[in-house]
Amino acid sequence: MTTFELVPRPGVPDGSYLVIGLGKSGQAAAKLLIARGHRVIAVDSGSPAGSDTLGDFGAEVHLGTDGTEFVDEVDNVVKSPGVPQEAAAVAAAKAEGKNVFGELELGWRLLPNPFIAITGTNGKTTTTELLGQIYRDAGLPVAVAGNVGTPVCELVDSIPGDATVICEASSFQLEDAPEFTPECGILLNIAPDHLDRHHSFENYRDAKLSMFAGQKQGQFAVIGPSIDYPIPGEGRKYSVPAPDLEVVGEVIAVEGSHNKENAVIATQAAMLMGVDPLSIAGTLATFPGLPHRMELIAIKGGVKYVNDSKATNVAATLAALGSYEGTARALIGGSPKGEDFASLKAAVERSCAAVYLNGATATALAAALEGATVDVTTFGTLEEAFAAASGAADPGETVLLSPAAASFDQFKNYEARGERFRELVAALSG
Repeated sequence: MTTFELVPRPGVPDGSYLVIGLGKSGQAAAKLLIARGHRVIAVDSGSPAGSDTLGDFGAEVHLGTDGTEFVDEVDNVVKSPGVPQEAAAVAAAKAEGKNVFGELELGWRLLPNPFIAITGTNGKTTTTELLGQIYRDAGLPVAVAGNVGTPVCELVDSIPGDATVICEASSFQLEDAPEFTPECGILLNIAPDHLDRHHSFENYRDAKLSMFAGQKQGQFAVIGPSIDYPIPGEGRKYSVPAPDLEVVGEVIAVEGSHNKENAVIATQAAMLMGVDPLSIAGTLATFPGLPHRMELIAIKGGVKYVNDSKATNVAATLAALGSYEGTARALIGGSPKGEDFASLKAAVERSCAAVYLNGATATALAAALEGATVDVTTFGTLEEAFAAASGAADPGETVLLSPAAASFDQFKNYEARGERFRELVAALSG
């Protein structure tokens, strides 16, 4: 059986800290630093919920400011993932040679526990939660944390020393984690995303790859079948081949061919970390997936209704469409993220009975799909597109919400968009 070695953690720099961005991760970082005896100045240009209470823990809290005026007062900066590298205070701190890193790295430096870190453009959250369930079903101590869940800093001094931390790691987190090195790193896939933040695909890709750079022979790199980039570091590389989906489909409960592929990747990682294969198989047979990610809402009149609202980029929608052969009535569109939609044309021709565009990206999508061999119709809202799709769907077809875009033109977030889809399905008769 393979064995892993723990990565030696670098220490946390001495001195005072400026914490920039006071969402969940920033608040967790500030509290942890204060508990460790550091002076903390905590700033945010807005007023996130809970940020005003940091003073009760000993932080010097300043809201409505970007924090530039405090850079000279501190030795180090911890940056929340939502704060861009170009932020004035961050740029000033780097120009002065101060230590600048993120909440993920701070928590990792103070946790001696083994880490499995999952990154990729799509499938991170589902794979992270699946691995957490694999560990729980096997009776192994585990803590699930990271990008959209519990901040890593909250785990310090609160979990057993033998617990494995399973951590979803976004590109925003990884660009602020220069030393972060998991015992097992998983790279599911890479496709253009968040180009409005990273400015180029190369920058985005390099952020994803960075967590492997420090790996040595005692650590693992588990790589999805679509990855064709050199993986840095000296960790033992395991390239997972594309699975036989007919065989995998008989033992994995989760919807979607791409989700089944990610389940195979998770299985490889869990086995490398020493989890019993028979226990893993039991989890795979019962794990249903997560809301808004290829979520089967209902079957009405022989028509499936699938909520894939989390598909906020082209690659995610391409993956969703790959599960169908001419039977999807796809609801596509939302707010733009700077992506090219050209690659959708061949996919919708193969997978869709018809396409129903809506939202701020509808015009750009219509141009990209011009001349497609399936009907493409444009609507102003999701509700209008849904009414047309559900009214035209025949038994054996699927009305699929997979937007290939963010949600902010019509909804607060992708969850609200998915919930609206759920409401529309519930209102149908049958």
